[in-house]
Amino acid sequence: MIAAAPSSTRLPIRLGMVGGGSGAFIGAVHRIAARLDDEFRLVAGALSSTPSRAQASAEALGLARSYDDFAAMARGEARRKDGIEAVAIVTPNHMHAGPAIEFLKRGIHVICDKPLTATMAEAKKLAKVAERSSALFILTHNYTGYPMVRQARAMVAAGDLGRLRLVQVEYVQDWLTEAAEKAGSKQAEWRTDPARSGAGGATGDIGTHAYNLAGFVSGLTPEALAADLSSFVPGRALDDNAHVLLRYPGGAKGMLWASQVAPGNENGLRLRVYGEKGGLEWAQEDPNRLWFTPFGEPKRLITRNGAGAGPEAARVSRIPPGHPEGYLEAFANIYAEAARAIRAHRTGDAPPAGTLYPTLADGLAGMRFVAACVQSSKRNAAWVAL
Repeated sequence: MIAAAPSSTRLPIRLGMVGGGSGAFIGAVHRIAARLDDEFRLVAGALSSTPSRAQASAEALGLARSYDDFAAMARGEARRKDGIEAVAIVTPNHMHAGPAIEFLKRGIHVICDKPLTATMAEAKKLAKVAERSSALFILTHNYTGYPMVRQARAMVAAGDLGRLRLVQVEYVQDWLTEAAEKAGSKQAEWRTDPARSGAGGATGDIGTHAYNLAGFVSGLTPEALAADLSSFVPGRALDDNAHVLLRYPGGAKGMLWASQVAPGNENGLRLRVYGEKGGLEWAQEDPNRLWFTPFGEPKRLITRNGAGAGPEAARVSRIPPGHPEGYLEAFANIYAEAARAIRAHRTGDAPPAGTLYPTLADGLAGMRFVAACVQSSKRNAAWVAL
């Protein structure tokens, strides 16, 4: 008996990649995330700005097609009947806008690493192209993919905390405590270079993650901020530590701390949200647990897929409670959400209910956050409207 041909809506989504060649951390993460749920198949790439390295990286991955640059890739894939449907852009910040624009112009969906671009001018140009394109734009603020982050968001929206008063978020690391950019670290070199990273150092690299997470869970958008940015390592051109105060409409207040010079911290992303009726606490390094404290009552532990966890967390969980899910699974959830949207786009339908992923609007918000932080710090931490 011959099996029926698979539905076109279930065929793997043909994926390309710009950047992410040999030695690149985030490219490998994107590839794992894309294939975890068998939704994507990587078939083409421009994996390096150096043609020989791009070719070698493609051969190592078994890619069907390798290109010397992203422009050639965009042109070539758009002409093919079996060309890519989506592209992952995993380059340093200054190389986000160019590739994204080229692929969007050709109707190819874009899955882009954050922050959106290196400069606000690039972000605005990209936004104009995206508005005219029929293709989707997905930004990989991957921490929004954690099941217990989705749980926290749902509880805030349901009013379990009551009217919000305080939002505390931090993302602290220690890997730039010394001048790693002068010791041969490729990752440190571009992240501390204004020409490639943009105006923000720690602010753009991890501060945007913290800012996005706080807004995702709380549902609040700050109306103003006051930022004190520091470059503690001598000679470093960009900030490696940021203290930011946030004011929200309605009177809620927030604090954001982003640091890459805090010894003893690895990837310490932590969020606390407090309202009139209770509070929530979540930490990325223990992501399967969410603490909920109704005012005047003992703390309650909610675990991923455990008792008390709701459908918002369950739909992005893969395994039973007690088996840990972490960073890679959360990243894969963004790709899974993107796949749902892309499959719906194939047929002209709306994405399935609950489909949720960071968009261009989130990227623009992150860019405004970085710009406001830099402006505020230059003015001695003066309040700046967002």
